[in-house]
Amino acid sequence: MVTFPSGAVIGEEGMAGSTSRHWPTVSLLAPLLALCAAGAQAQTVQAWITSGDQSRLMQRGPDAKFGKAPGEPLIVDVDPARRFQQVTGFGASITDASAHLIQQKMAAPQREALLAELFGAPPAGLGLSFTRLTIGASDFSRTHYSFDDMPPGETDPGLARFSIEPNRADVLPVVKAALAINPQLKVMASPWSAPGWMKSTDSLIQGTLKPEAFAPFAAYLSKYVAAYRAEGVPIFALTLQNEPHFEPKDYPGMRVDPARRAAFIGGHLGPLLAKEHPGVRILDWDHNWDEPGSPAAVLRDPVAARYVAGVAWHCYGGDVRVQAALHDTWPDKETWFTECSGGGWAPDWSNNLMYFTRTLVIGTTRGWARGVLLWNLALDENGGPHLGGCGNCRGVVTIDSRTGEVTRNVEYYALAHASRFVRPGARRVWSSSGYADLDTVAFRNADGTLALLVVNSADAPRRFAVRQRGRAARSFAYDLPARSVATFAWRQP
Repeated sequence: MVTFPSGAVIGEEGMAGSTSRHWPTVSLLAPLLALCAAGAQAQTVQAWITSGDQSRLMQRGPDAKFGKAPGEPLIVDVDPARRFQQVTGFGASITDASAHLIQQKMAAPQREALLAELFGAPPAGLGLSFTRLTIGASDFSRTHYSFDDMPPGETDPGLARFSIEPNRADVLPVVKAALAINPQLKVMASPWSAPGWMKSTDSLIQGTLKPEAFAPFAAYLSKYVAAYRAEGVPIFALTLQNEPHFEPKDYPGMRVDPARRAAFIGGHLGPLLAKEHPGVRILDWDHNWDEPGSPAAVLRDPVAARYVAGVAWHCYGGDVRVQAALHDTWPDKETWFTECSGGGWAPDWSNNLMYFTRTLVIGTTRGWARGVLLWNLALDENGGPHLGGCGNCRGVVTIDSRTGEVTRNVEYYALAHASRFVRPGARRVWSSSGYADLDTVAFRNADGTLALLVVNSADAPRRFAVRQRGRAARSFAYDLPARSVATFAWRQP
């Protein structure tokens, strides 16, 4: 099958129709051969559109043509020469719930087809290249566990009882299968709690990390990295705690304030990983935009800061713009966006499309994010399985636990508009912003192809021009339907 650009082509009919349809695999061979004719490739812009009314779901729109600069009142400028962060990719978390559904509730052909669709390279797949695992249980687990549980009152400072056995039935097989499909897949991991015996509550529920447990907990995380590597799953980044300012009452959690995080990273985890797993990044925070002072406090610690590669963010409070503000202060530290979930609290499909694309794809990457992760990759028809926590969350896909049938949710399409066209190793490039109804972000792939995401959040169509700056300055015009998302893809001459 021929691909353009960066493999970002699917069938002519796109995804119009039911949200439970599979991606088409019809080749656009004739149009692509035409594009390869002398000069044509540099002049044609492909457009892919998803609309809030669901009449178009990642559907091929009319091509645009570069020509003389059109006199449109709205102009989006793109400058491929002004480059910013390198992109690792887009994806969602393979939680215990997601892995259980994929591994246990789907027939082998269903499972293979879904994983190929999610992690396979375009055009046949979504091209997801970033995922997150939970180190032990989260609320989206069927039991609450760590990898070194002990009876109440007992401890295991030497970690003699450490084992990743709880992940062998579901999580490991699914992650291994995803890596087999996409060897470029980057896997990060986060604990929801240290083992209970390391905590002030002697429980996975609530509490904080005891100072005397700093060294054992660092060893616990290092053992996890080693155990997963032995299984053929390299971990490229760790956070020391998911949402460290939150102590949920009915599922694992642990409060770790900035001073304790800095002491733990600087005195224990940082030196240990540097010795045993020098390629593994440490990301601080892994919590919401509304408390940027917390990661800032860790970065101000000169010892901890030596080991902190970057800051991870969630969406459940605050404003995405704090990412850029923190980056301005510490430009040598990476930015990652690592969790956001949709759910029953926001049922409007169109509003969700606007939010997930404007804020979580465009806003986070304009705010320096190198990778963008949503929460559960898959949940069932009841928003589970889960034990405590969120009772009405939504996965990127829904898997019917009775039949294995897959429904593709709005988050799927928001990710697709980036992951199919912005490939690992791409760099964000400069694009203009500031229009009330149009949000944009642009990327240049390693092969020279360009991808521009545009969201029209207005209740009416918008006509605008896209003007590529530089030596090959040129423009095209486009009409984008109301409350719609478009990805434009073309090749630099």
